[in-house]
Amino acid sequence: MSGPADCKILGRWRIVEADLWDGSYLNLAGPATLTIGNDGHGEMAFGAMQASLDLQYGRSIVFFRWGGSDEGDEVTGSGSAELNDDGTLEIELSYDNDDEVTLKARRS
Repeated sequence: MSGPADCKILGRWRIVEADLWDGSYLNLAGPATLTIGNDGHGEMAFGAMQASLDLQYGRSIVFFRWGGSDEGDEVTGSGSAELNDDGTLEIELSYDNDDEVTLKARRS
């Protein structure tokens, strides 16, 4: 793993697509976003879910564990976010003992 200084995907991303949900769900409580910080932490919010991320950096990918709440229920999981050739971010998100979802994001 490289450090955050080498990572190309730091910053705020706007989640624009999901394979399980439509845009109205993604933006239910506000704009759906993923933030990748340079301090080992990040945040994501979409639908009724808000979560904090613990990050491990690669040059064009991050891996993370996450925890937060979804409609008032505690949720946790793991995931990754990888830069595509077209400049979009593909986010693979797994809920512990539950769903998996693929999200697409663009720089905001």
